[in-house]
Amino acid sequence: MRTLLSVPVLLAVATGCATTQGATSPAVESAPAAAPAAKAPAKEFSMRTYYMGLLRRGPAWTKERTPEAIADGKGHMANIERLAKCGKLVLAGPFGWGDEAPADALAGIFIFDVATREEALALSQQDPAVKSGRFTIEVLPWYGPTGLTYEGHIPADPNVSCTP
Repeated sequence: MRTLLSVPVLLAVATGCATTQGATSPAVESAPAAAPAAKAPAKEFSMRTYYMGLLRRGPAWTKERTPEAIADGKGHMANIERLAKCGKLVLAGPFGWGDEAPADALAGIFIFDVATREEALALSQQDPAVKSGRFTIEVLPWYGPTGLTYEGHIPADPNVSCTP
């Protein structure tokens, strides 16, 4: 019984192989042979120095949403956007402490793509929230992957100035 069922299956497979290997349709004959897919060269992983700014709550920090705190927050966000658009700030973001944070808690980070620590420090000192004392900042060299980016990264705009 198994042999009787196997014969039609084998015939169908053999017939299918014969028609696809031996005979070609005119459409197949006239189509150019597909070129082998070009393999993209492998990217070599490398690392380089960036400068990480560690923002802490400063002496003027307050939980209250005072007009000054609101203005500092808006200026802080505008500063982040400007530095990203001028190509000097790769990443920025806050830490989420909640209510239990100490008075001098880390508030957020900046990762600068600049040549020197002094340049990163000068750029961070332009931030309105740093100027007012709401935040303090410490800038450290940080070794990270070359080409550090993220989905949705704001590309540098050569028409945007890095100074306010």
